[in-house]
Amino acid sequence: MEARGNFEEECRQQCRKEGIDEAVLKEAQELCRGVEVLPEGVMGLARKLNQAYKEGRKLRAKLGVDPTSTDLHIGHAVVFRKLRRFQEFGHQIVLIIGGFTAQIGDPTGRNSTRPPLTLDMVQANAETYLNQMGLILDMSKTEVVNNNDWLAPLNMKDVIKLAASATANQLLAKEAFGDRLDKQQPVSFHELFYPLLQAYDSVAIKADIELGGTDQRFNILQGRELQPKYGLEPQMAMLCTLLEGTDGVKKMSKSYGNYIGLKDPAGEMFGKCMRIPDELILKYFELTTTLTGEQIDEIENLHLKEGGNPKDAKLKLAAQIVEQYHGQGSGARELQEWNKVHSEGQVPDDMPSHTVTTATALFRIMVESKLASGTAEAKRLVQDNGVKLDGETARDANQQIELAAGESRVLQVGRRKFVRLIAP
Repeated sequence: MEARGNFEEECRQQCRKEGIDEAVLKEAQELCRGVEVLPEGVMGLARKLNQAYKEGRKLRAKLGVDPTSTDLHIGHAVVFRKLRRFQEFGHQIVLIIGGFTAQIGDPTGRNSTRPPLTLDMVQANAETYLNQMGLILDMSKTEVVNNNDWLAPLNMKDVIKLAASATANQLLAKEAFGDRLDKQQPVSFHELFYPLLQAYDSVAIKADIELGGTDQRFNILQGRELQPKYGLEPQMAMLCTLLEGTDGVKKMSKSYGNYIGLKDPAGEMFGKCMRIPDELILKYFELTTTLTGEQIDEIENLHLKEGGNPKDAKLKLAAQIVEQYHGQGSGARELQEWNKVHSEGQVPDDMPSHTVTTATALFRIMVESKLASGTAEAKRLVQDNGVKLDGETARDANQQIELAAGESRVLQVGRRKFVRLIAP
């Protein structure tokens, strides 16, 4: 805290020397929370903001997205939330749909050439992306463009000019390429163009700042290098930390099963949040919520320092995330439901139902109602005493369940999964 206080005082002194208003400095500090900003961090952004305000304009903050799939999670949303902060300060955000670049594929983090997508596939995915981004961004104030509009018309002369702006040595220095070359894995020639095409997007929309994950450092800095060659001021880079998943180890990914989806049901979203390791609570507040820096500092002081209870902070985090994606009051409802089930041992009011038409083995009902992924898992859960029927631990996976007309029973797996069994 002392070191941060000293740094902030140094920034204030520097701003006074350069004639930068303290309100501009505070805006830069808030926008820089939780991210790496190049060059010169807070002071670099304060100077960029000050210059824009002198010119009577707002910053143009750019994010490019290649819609290569349909599902987004709160790890993807980290950069969207930072864009939202730019909107709240009145700046213009520009969302670039990679209609052209998605057909090539970003080689970042890849150990093989990404399979190409068709334009129709990209457009279909883009629609789902925009719908989900609307949960975070004010889309009425978002400039949405497609880089196919300016990249597709480039002629050979334009492409050669673009290629002449960088050397093969520079492009091959990209980590993804270097790793593959070291392992004698192929690098397709068209992949070398990807960083240049992303950089040209910054030229086309005259970006002041480009946002992306830390894995986008090389590509974003290419934009900074390219703009002056087209008569523009170089953009700044804002690199957002990659978010670990609920396992606390690997980055959030659907393929790792450690993700919290933007479209997850409220109860499921709350439960996943409660699995986050204590040491990541503060990072999740910083990267995934709309709380201000001061509010997060208060939570840290109250719950995450000596004498505090991290569980209370995690409950606030889960409620906050649910509220953001499911509307006003949803966070409080899920918090109440969580306490009812986990603290008071009660059965939740709202649960899915499953109709039992005839006498059926317990393990089969578990599979049919999706409480277990298969027969082996269902039997293992029963054997491990992880299944309850009307609050009593089930001992026999082959137990026959039969319901009379109007009768219902509650089947529970673990602490969070419930299904109400009903007669037809």
